[in-house]
Amino acid sequence: MATTNQQPLDEAALRRQLTDFYHLVVHLGWSEIIFNHISVRVPGPEHHYLMNPFGLLYEEITPENLIKVGIDGKLVEPSPYPGNPAGFALHGVIHENRPDVACVAHTHTNPVSAVAVKREGISHDNFYGAQLFGRVAYHDFEGITLYDDERDRMLQSLGDKHVLVLRNHGIAVAERSIPATFTLLWTVQRAAEIQCMAGQAGGADTPLSDEVRQRCADDALRLATSGSFSDMVFNASVRRMRAQQARSA
Repeated sequence: MATTNQQPLDEAALRRQLTDFYHLVVHLGWSEIIFNHISVRVPGPEHHYLMNPFGLLYEEITPENLIKVGIDGKLVEPSPYPGNPAGFALHGVIHENRPDVACVAHTHTNPVSAVAVKREGISHDNFYGAQLFGRVAYHDFEGITLYDDERDRMLQSLGDKHVLVLRNHGIAVAERSIPATFTLLWTVQRAAEIQCMAGQAGGADTPLSDEVRQRCADDALRLATSGSFSDMVFNASVRRMRAQQARSA
């Protein structure tokens, strides 16, 4: 169940928070016109989840026009908008089978997509990448994720991890709440940015030992699961976005 400060959120609050997540993706320059998707599971045993209406820009998303779908991707409430069919296989199978996950986000920014092309994937030799040590899984590219038969393979690839590198494509991150998912996505994005810049800088990288990587990842995970850390990161990001929007209005 998605929570903030350890308190469950109702659907109305989830809709507001998910809308903020979409707007942050635009604000941070991570959006892809009408493509990509973020979802959050709503309370109840049906595994229903909210996601973006396909065809709208992220900045056009509101709490009211988010669509609610089942794990099969079919609308469970009337809406003039369809969902993005490429999102249903990925999101549906995770929400159905990972009770520890409430929110799933998929992006393919330039740095993330560049790292996803690399055979070695995400480097764990920078500050942000080290925080992801032991948390990253990989799924081989099969084309656009439109087909049901890929669902189980993506789930098997993800396993018990929270970051799934879609090779030659992009990234999917999954966490227990919207703030935790945003914070993890931000960390992955920063890791990819630094990795790309380090490659452009030339010279050999300074490798970290697995012991140091693991300690860094353990400390990062402890902070992320402390209850308020991810909420503070998410809320601060929303405040900055709104302040900048107000100044430019």
